[in-house]
Amino acid sequence: MAGVTSERALSWERIRKTADKLTTPLLPDDYLTLLNPLWSSRELRGRVEQVIPETDDAATLVIRPGWGWHYDHRPGQFVGIGVQIDGRFHWRSYSVSSPPKKSGRTLSITVRAMPEGFLSSHLVNGLEPGTIVRLATPSGDFVLPDPPPAKSLFLVGGSGITPVMAMLRTLDRRGTMSDVVVHYASTTPERMIFRDELVTLHEKHPSLTVHQWFSDEQGIFELAQLDAVVPDWRKRETWACGPAPMLDAIDGHWKAADLEDRLHLERFSLQLGGDGGEGGTVSFQNSLKEIEVDGATTVLEAGEQAGVGMPYGCRVGICHTCTVTKISGTVRDLRSGDDYDQPNEQVQTCVTVPVGACVLDI
Repeated sequence: MAGVTSERALSWERIRKTADKLTTPLLPDDYLTLLNPLWSSRELRGRVEQVIPETDDAATLVIRPGWGWHYDHRPGQFVGIGVQIDGRFHWRSYSVSSPPKKSGRTLSITVRAMPEGFLSSHLVNGLEPGTIVRLATPSGDFVLPDPPPAKSLFLVGGSGITPVMAMLRTLDRRGTMSDVVVHYASTTPERMIFRDELVTLHEKHPSLTVHQWFSDEQGIFELAQLDAVVPDWRKRETWACGPAPMLDAIDGHWKAADLEDRLHLERFSLQLGGDGGEGGTVSFQNSLKEIEVDGATTVLEAGEQAGVGMPYGCRVGICHTCTVTKISGTVRDLRSGDDYDQPNEQVQTCVTVPVGACVLDI
């Protein structure tokens, strides 16, 4: 099978080289994308094959990546996805909910439409199968090790199940489901994503225990109750993903037990603190544009206001898609309050604000 795949790759490479000779001075991609929009070496692309409803406000997008994609992500990582709406690409990062399959042809992300989420609502309610999207390669450290630990605990809230589902599906596919406990909190049974599949996995693997908690009926789960629900939680490697208040509480609980090294957190959003900047003139060297902004405006927002095509993903400092080189000047990180004042250093534009004039390489 590997030989056949290699021969096909060589054949397509010959086609590309031939097209290059025939289409000069235009790039072969300009013509090949007319034949198939997934044939591009300039950027990673994908086609939405299916949009599968999971709940009233959540859906799984099955995406077939195009040229250059490698199916080697680790269970729990996220990918960037860019969707064109009204002539502009909007980027966000979402956890991959499907397990890695080197022989596969698709990957899946599962998205919950948030009231304030422009793109998430579009992905769940407005995206049609056949849509071509842009993709960013998988990243993230919230991953399942191989081999998995003998005892694992997953603490999940709401859509935080998505990276954990990739891990559980991987354990199931590999036949390596060890002693695993999943504690999944949702407001109601109807809003619990993958509820039926979790029950099926539990029935298939006696070593997998699934606790369902419904806060509308039972109230918020208090970590003081963890001893009764999972008596041996201190002996388990733990992964937690969900709303920020839940993760803050878990982080504090594990620190109090002196078990931080056994806890892995995945935050979909960050609370930005720190002091604002002083504001100033932000110059974009390659775009030949500049704008004067106040100290509450991020560098990313400044670029967008100036009409610069700024890269971004999560917009909360997690995915690093927005990182660019600051040539000169100072910016302040809103999370920590730290200043970055060295020339030619990498900065995350979505969580930094200008402290006086600064110049960016974009």
